[in-house]
Amino acid sequence: MKYAVLGAGAMGLRFGVLLQEAGLDVDFVDSWDQQVETIRAQKGVYVSRDGQNKHLVPANIYYPEEYSGDADVLVFFTKQYMLADLLDRCAPFFNDTQYALTCMNGMGHVEKLNQYFPPERVIGGTAMIGTVLNKAGDVDFIGQKGAGSVNFANQTEKSDETTQQVVQDFKAAGMNPTLTSNFTGTLMAKVVFNSVVNTLCTMFKIRMGEFIQAPSVKDLSLQLINEAYDVCERAGITLLCSRHEEWEQVVAVSRTGNPLHFPSMYQDLANGRHTEVDYINGYLYDLGKKYNYEATTHNFLRNLVHLTEFTDKFDVDGFIDQVLEDNKKSEAANVTLDTKEDLAKFA
Repeated sequence: MKYAVLGAGAMGLRFGVLLQEAGLDVDFVDSWDQQVETIRAQKGVYVSRDGQNKHLVPANIYYPEEYSGDADVLVFFTKQYMLADLLDRCAPFFNDTQYALTCMNGMGHVEKLNQYFPPERVIGGTAMIGTVLNKAGDVDFIGQKGAGSVNFANQTEKSDETTQQVVQDFKAAGMNPTLTSNFTGTLMAKVVFNSVVNTLCTMFKIRMGEFIQAPSVKDLSLQLINEAYDVCERAGITLLCSRHEEWEQVVAVSRTGNPLHFPSMYQDLANGRHTEVDYINGYLYDLGKKYNYEATTHNFLRNLVHLTEFTDKFDVDGFIDQVLEDNKKSEAANVTLDTKEDLAKFA
């Protein structure tokens, strides 16, 4: 089968490159000008593993408006808040036989995909694979070859020939796929994991291996896991594992799977992009509200991440200059601070 990866960021590149190295025909489609032009100019993407053995892998990449490849499976790997625009731009090359496969973080994407693809041609998935986009055209695969895994489920929860072929292709690519018959539970299991690891690592700007060593991490994690499971139980969602097994997965992935990895939410924050916290912790809180349950810890963390986004972009020097200017104009000021250095003492 032929694959087209729509959204050639860190994870999109990893999926596409591994499928390509397994002998599959793969194209990449992206709307980020710098990514497209860089990969074209260097005739491929630079790939390293844990920062080592950097090498150039050939890659065919296109803007949405110019792509005319007839792919059998479209792999969606954009950010949640960018998906609607990408779908609209790519719609001219969609057809009635293509399958949409996605392992995107968070929730909210399935409804958007169903505007273009019926449930019988949607495969949802999750990925326990760490990847970092160092810069345009340069990606780092975290973990040893064959590390990580993916879970797939048909939206109809009924497998078919195409789905079985996808599973075989991903096995050949070394991504350790598992096919389940629990669509929503499969997707939500990763949301719960990300609501703990991604969010807390982002808040404190630490790697997963650092996070799991903190003395308070178990209490923090279980509080978030228990709230998330309370939400899912009220919504009638059966997750793939128990609460305790979810915590054990947090430990295993953080300690041995991807200890050096900064989760994608942190990568977004560090690069000045919007995070997907509204589609992860925020989604859990909003879902709980529909069933008269408030996942308050998840909502608190969502707001803290937004505060971090704000403070990281805040113009401190401009703020100080403005306050000093306002202070000079105010005859009624009780305290006069004449210099930026004076004001900085109170910041």
